[in-house]
Amino acid sequence: MTDAFFRQADTAETPSSRPLAITPSNTVPLAATPKALYIGTGGTVVLRTASGAADVTFKNLASGQILPVRAQFVRATGTTAADIVALA
Repeated sequence: MTDAFFRQADTAETPSSRPLAITPSNTVPLAATPKALYIGTGGTVVLRTASGAADVTFKNLASGQILPVRAQFVRATGTTAADIVALA
């Protein structure tokens, strides 16, 4: 298949080309820093941003919501949302 956009720069604003399923963990960082997170099943997400020094809690996220944050960790403790996909 031909990719008409292969010469375009991969920036935070361009669509994800490497979505990755996320398994929340208190100690293991994400495999790649995503542009955003897709929340498959709504709930709460506790995460640490790529340049953050403390965790942040996002409550009442809806199923199907895109959370535009560059996360380093998605913590298991406190995260109730499920089916989370990193849009890297």
